[in-house]
Amino acid sequence: MKRRLIIIFVLIFSTLLPVFFIACQKKDKIDPNPDIRLAFSTDTVFFDTVFPTVGSVTKQLVVYNTHSSKILISNIRLMGGQASFYRINVDGEAVTAIANIELPANDSLYIFVRVTLDPNQEDTPFIATDSIEFQTNGNLQQVQLVSWGQNAFFYRNALISGNTVWDSLKAHVVYGSLRIDTNATLSILPGTKVYFHHNAYLAASYHSTLRIMGELNHPVRFQGDRLDYFYKDLPGQWYGIILERAGINHEINYAIIKNGVFGLAVDSPEDQNNIMLLLHNTIIQNMTSYGIFAYGASIQSVNCVVGNCGGRALNVEYGGSYDFRQLTVGNYWYSSVRLSPSVYLSNYSYDTTGQKITNPLGPAFFGNVILYGANEDEIVLDSVAAVPFEVTFDHGLLKTRLNTSNTGRFIDCQVNKDPKFLNGPDMDYRIDSLSPAIGKGIPMGVFYDIKGVARGNPPDLGAYQYLKVE
Repeated sequence: MKRRLIIIFVLIFSTLLPVFFIACQKKDKIDPNPDIRLAFSTDTVFFDTVFPTVGSVTKQLVVYNTHSSKILISNIRLMGGQASFYRINVDGEAVTAIANIELPANDSLYIFVRVTLDPNQEDTPFIATDSIEFQTNGNLQQVQLVSWGQNAFFYRNALISGNTVWDSLKAHVVYGSLRIDTNATLSILPGTKVYFHHNAYLAASYHSTLRIMGELNHPVRFQGDRLDYFYKDLPGQWYGIILERAGINHEINYAIIKNGVFGLAVDSPEDQNNIMLLLHNTIIQNMTSYGIFAYGASIQSVNCVVGNCGGRALNVEYGGSYDFRQLTVGNYWYSSVRLSPSVYLSNYSYDTTGQKITNPLGPAFFGNVILYGANEDEIVLDSVAAVPFEVTFDHGLLKTRLNTSNTGRFIDCQVNKDPKFLNGPDMDYRIDSLSPAIGKGIPMGVFYDIKGVARGNPPDLGAYQYLKVE
């Protein structure tokens, strides 16, 4: 009996041994499959600590091999190298790059990440970024590294509730999104600087209020968070400001909004008889898309400048009501080919099925304006018949091929005359001494220009009154 058991055991063992051997061999053999991918504990190692002094924080990243065979990571590299704010420790070794790391089947590798920043140094970016790159069987994967840099107030996918006031004591930096909640108010005081990381945006929800309260010598600034010289006039660094449907009493005064994808996107009010946005003394410029995108909105504007947009400087869709006085539009976009006109006005849009939907436009009043740019025609009026389309240009300098003989719509307008900006391509839209805009306006209740210069009688066209330099 004993001998029989021994024979059976030997037979079973000899049968299973090749299986065990093959299984072990598979686990020990490096898999060259080009479709192999690593898995990570996170796609972004985020250091959300604001450092009061020179800061040093360590976090960990776990790299997983979820496959049934060994993987060779041919290279792990800190992309910023020695110049990076970050340091990494891989498999117990402090490196900026390391090669040929074998990761067994169903095993993991710990990488420790450390960041050292001095938030009091002005050349430290507001958000310090880098990445770790992994190369496996020819495939490249990256994990992002993100840290707060300079001393500032930081908002990462944040929600503002109640009544909130921002002052200028520190900058405000938005990473991801910042939303003003329903029935909440955000008031931004003079001199405040608001910086946005790549693709970040500010949105005001239904029944919320945004109040930007800049002053002549202390405007409120909105721009990307990269402050080195290369990014000074680089468009597309952040997304934009969105005023969603049925906002209440939005007000923007003395703001500079620049270098985004768009400046303002304004949806429709709850009651078309109410002004949804007061927009005064504000510069919106250097956007890859629109300066102002208005959808059935209600906007009253005085002394504003919209310039250098890859799309339309002012885009009005689906009607609404508008009053723009002393507006300057100057569009000399040079970063790509611009096919769109600078000013587009329509009384319709399209629904999700592609069908036209209409809404009355009007009154849409443009008084003492300069609407100019590099294209041959900078104004398009696009209307659906039998739907109100009430547009008036009252004393303006217009770049257009429209028939301006309709004196009810075009009142004392100059057509296709160069306004002689001091430097339009460089976004300096002040007018020089030979400008045909000088003295061609009529009094419209606007007593000072965007720089605080007293308007003459008659006033000049556009946001800037000509000021003779003695």
